Formats: sequence, structure tokens, C-alpha cells
Amino acid sequence: MKLIWHLIILLELLAYSGCKTDNSQKLILNVRVPQIDPDYSGVTIPPNIAPLNFMIKEEGDFFKVHATSSSGSYRFSLKSSDGLVSFPQKSWRKLLDQSRGGKIKIEVTSYIKADQAPNKFESIDISVANEQIDPYLVYRLLYPGYHSWYKMKIVQRSLVNFRESSVIKNQIIGNDCVNCHSFSNNDPGKFLVHIRGGNGGTYFVEDNQITRNNLKTGNMPGGATYPAWHPNGQFVVFSSNNVTQSFYAHPDKNIEVYDHMSALVLYDIRSNQIYYIKENDDGLTNLQTFPSWSPDGKYLYFCQTLKTEENVDPQNIKNIHYSLARKAFDAQTLSFSETEIVFDASEKKKSVSFPRISPDGKHLVFTLHDFGTFPIWHKEADLYLLILNSGEYRKMDINSDDAESYHSWSSNGKWLVFSSKRGDGQSARPYFAYFGSPDSIGKPFVLPQKNPALYNTMLRTFNIPEFTIGKINYGPGDFAGASDESVINAIMSNPEDIPAKLKKAIQKEPAGTEWKLHE
Repeated sequence: MKLIWHLIILLELLAYSGCKTDNSQKLILNVRVPQIDPDYSGVTIPPNIAPLNFMIKEEGDFFKVHATSSSGSYRFSLKSSDGLVSFPQKSWRKLLDQSRGGKIKIEVTSYIKADQAPNKFESIDISVANEQIDPYLVYRLLYPGYHSWYKMKIVQRSLVNFRESSVIKNQIIGNDCVNCHSFSNNDPGKFLVHIRGGNGGTYFVEDNQITRNNLKTGNMPGGATYPAWHPNGQFVVFSSNNVTQSFYAHPDKNIEVYDHMSALVLYDIRSNQIYYIKENDDGLTNLQTFPSWSPDGKYLYFCQTLKTEENVDPQNIKNIHYSLARKAFDAQTLSFSETEIVFDASEKKKSVSFPRISPDGKHLVFTLHDFGTFPIWHKEADLYLLILNSGEYRKMDINSDDAESYHSWSSNGKWLVFSSKRGDGQSARPYFAYFGSPDSIGKPFVLPQKNPALYNTMLRTFNIPEFTIGKINYGPGDFAGASDESVINAIMSNPEDIPAKLKKAIQKEPAGTEWKLHE
């Protein structure tokens, strides 16, 4: 391979000697890779990803870019007068095919003036994994913060190319708040979306139809949120939350979101019945949220803290610490065991959010932050890996100095997508990381865009990224039509299992979200 690179350099020198002055016949070799944005140097990518277009952040009047496959059998070149590099789809696809299991080499040469020697940088190496990524990513697109919710939509984006389409636009359903989309086994034909407002309800997509359901009963603290599909597709567990939003009175912090009350409920899609998940834990009232199933459906994981009068006061919000817990589940009897603490974060004065288990059931990734249950505004929020059979946990190398939060697994368990604010500290972008094993995790890369400068001008945030194994065949008009249909009201089947403390608290609590200010 060294001989090939020497020949390439020699050919470039010969090309220059035919049309340049003596000064330009020299080729300056830089002992560093060029600065590019997004930074794709050293990343690991799937063999079916869209082109990694980028901007060259080096001085130059124009640039030449050479892309070479792992074996050296395929090579093509591009020229750019403005530093923008856009790979042709067909050439990029062939480059990936020829580099599967190996590395792509991207070489950049900058040309400043006609009488100056060109600058050739060290090659940008990009590893290409053997395992593919799911072909679509679904996310909610909205402005960051809490005041611009009136313009939001759920978007599906092809990861193989740059095509994207809207699944739901809240502008055509009364500007209602659209959130919490969730898929059964990454299936684009079986999923749900929750909508709050005049057209509110949980919209289920299954068997080529959309139904609008009201899952809240008078015995629940709030609506049904944070869904988790059981692997058999019959059940969904939700967290029912009564939420408070508190705003900081100083500029270096934004907002805290925490629960006054929260409980877990099981919804049976076939019978349209809601079951309160009995605690069986000394009659104590816990705050429970963010449910997630094990791939075999035998365990329900969730985040939990003991409710006290102190930890629902905004002045004591730093005392709220959620640990990772689980309950065994019997699908035949719809019964749950007592709670088992899996990772005691409260003992470490930390808090766990968003537990998600790998499809093989061996690994669990969660977000760890200082306190509370809403880490997206916590700069210290990082992703941690828990090895379930040993209890070993570690901070993952894919973190940055800013907030990492919501994450999900691809259907083959080889790719992790997560939300990160490492770009500007405000807007979350979806990043992907290859997961070969706990000791072999690739450097993450941001979702490729046709225009690589998009993230520098786009203010919207990418929220709740979820993989799907195919395209969703529904659009905004379908959901607008479903919003006109009659609401199907769910039935609470076991109100007697709700603790008296919780019932009493529900009766006292005001409905909806509270707003508070604290220092």
C-alpha cells in the first residue's frame, strides 16, 4: 500500500510540473489530518449509510479529494472550489461495498495560489463495519426549549440516502403537542404516537389502521407517557406522570422537569384494559418512570425513587435520585413480582434515566446524571453501559462535555443512536455508534446530511430518535383524519390495587402541568 501512495504523490507532482512554476512543483505534506465538519475522521460506519458529505475547514482556493476503498481496487476523485464535499450516491455505494470490513481512505489536497505549493494532508480513515444499520430513523423535530412547541413534526429519514418525509405535522391537527412515538420491535407498521390537546389521545397504528385511544382513567396521576412495547406486541407499559416544570432564575441553567407523582400501568391492546402495576413493596409509594422491557419479555425495567414531601419541592430538586429497578412479569397471569434494584444510583447521589436493553439481552445503556428525571438540560448527563449478567458498569467512550440523553438500539443490536448537544449546547443531534462488544465501540458520527452545513444554520432539535426496519406508510393527512374519529376509552381493571396513599394524592393534585420558578 505504501508503494501505491508514493505513486499517487509522484503522479500529482508530475501533473503540477506540466502547468505550474518552479514553486508549485513542490508538494507540502502535512503530518495531520485536515479539519472537516462534521468530523468523520476515525469513525466506524455501517456498509449501507448515506454519503458522509463534509466541509473542509482549511485554507485553500480549491481542493481535490480522493476516496479509496479498503483494498485499493476502487478509487474516485472530486474537486471543490468552496470546501463543500458531496459524494455521488453511486460512487459512494460502490466505495462502501469495496470497503466492508475494512477502511476507506479520504485524501484532501488544498491549493491556495497558482504560484504556491499545494498542501496534502494525512488521509482520513473511516472504518466500515460488516453489519448494516436499520434503514430508517424516526424522530421528533422541534425547536429546543419549552415555548416553541407549536411547530413540531415527526419525521422519518432514510439512513441509506437523504430522503425524508413527515409522518405527523401538528400544524394540521390544531397545533397540538405531538410526542412519545414508539415502535413494536422496530416495526414501521405497528407503533403509537401520543398527542396532547384538543385532538389528544394515544394513536395506535396496527393492521393497516389508526385508532385514537384515551388511556387515562380517573385513577391515574396523569396521561399515559413514556411507552414500552412488550416483545409480544400485545402489551404496552406506560408511565403515568403528574409533571412540574421549574425554571431557573439565573442564565446558566434553563429548566427542570420532575414528577409530583408517577406510576406504571400496563395496557392490553386486545382487551382495551389498563392495569395498575401493583407495587407489592411494603405499601410505600414510589415514583416510577421510563419503563423498558427485556427482549424476552420476562422483566420490566424502570427508574424509581421513593416519594417524599421533600423531593417534590423545587427547592430540594437536587435531592431527587432515581435508581434502576425491575420486576419479573408473567404474561399469562399479567402479574408482576416485587421490585428488585438493579443499579442503586441514589446511593451514589446520581440519577438514572432511559434504560434500554440490547436485543440480545446482554447489555443495558442508561443515562446517568446528577439528579432528577429529565436529563436533556443537564450538561453532565452521560451514557453508561451495564453488563447485565455481571452487574459491571462503565461510562461509555462515546460521551462529550455536553448532554447525552435519549438512545435506542438497532434491531440487530450493532448500532446505537443517541441524542447529543455536543454541537452548540442547545440543539440535540442524532449520533450513531457501532457496538461490536463492550470493549469495541466505534467513535460516534452525526446523522449525515446532503448539505453538510445544515447543522450550522438549523435551530431545531432532533428528539427521541428511534430505528425502524422499513418505511412508515402513513402521513400527516392520515393522522389528521384519525383525529376526527371517536375516542376509544380504556378501562381500569384493578383500581383496588392502587395504594391508598396514591389515590389520596391523586385527589389532591391539580390536573395537568404546574410551573414554578426556583434559584
